[in-house]
Amino acid sequence: MSRVSRVIIPLDVPTTTEALTLVDRLGTQATFYKVGLELYTRSGPAVVEELVRRDKRVFLDLKLHDIPTTVARAVSVASDLGVELLTVHAAGGPTMLEAAARARSGDLALLAVTVLTSLSPDEMGTVWDREIRSVREEVGRLARIAHGAGVNGVVASALEASWLRSHFGDDFLIVTPGIRPAGSSADDQDRVSTPADAVRAGSDYLVIGRPITQAPDPAAALASVMEEIRSADAART
Repeated sequence: MSRVSRVIIPLDVPTTTEALTLVDRLGTQATFYKVGLELYTRSGPAVVEELVRRDKRVFLDLKLHDIPTTVARAVSVASDLGVELLTVHAAGGPTMLEAAARARSGDLALLAVTVLTSLSPDEMGTVWDREIRSVREEVGRLARIAHGAGVNGVVASALEASWLRSHFGDDFLIVTPGIRPAGSSADDQDRVSTPADAVRAGSDYLVIGRPITQAPDPAAALASVMEEIRSADAART
């Protein structure tokens, strides 16, 4: 199966005005945006509704992790908003994940957060109070729980994407943050990769923020990244 990777732009800004200014600067070539905790906490569903009104696709990255009933209700609301991707924490467990999967409707796909790309193995070991032999092993363990519960895919770094693709098949979505073009700063990410590496690993969507949003010319930076992705996509078909 030929896969085409696509870019998701995170709107990691504090206000709706700043978010929509960035959307305007990027123009028609950017079609998919991520709304995360900071922007959603300040602006609420109104920013999602405005993006949908502008015919933009929305990835609502709230990393839901609560009792099953609460998470299910939040998933239902996100479906009604027209959100296409929504994150839940795989660590919430099978019952929570199954409740979330039953609650979704329309075009909404659920993504399980496995291991945050900002976490190093040492930090994971501190949190879970045991030695972490392999990050991929931990990602795989959580991905199996999510897949078994009916979740549509995962958020995972490109370092684990090829393994996930080989184990869960073409229908399992893989969304990859921590993407940095060659020569870019890793910022606060620990496990990063280039756009081309993520494409070759089998990622469906690449979340690319600061290298684009903080560039002097965000539209030109996005065009450069998309050309790199197109070249990598063509090479694997």
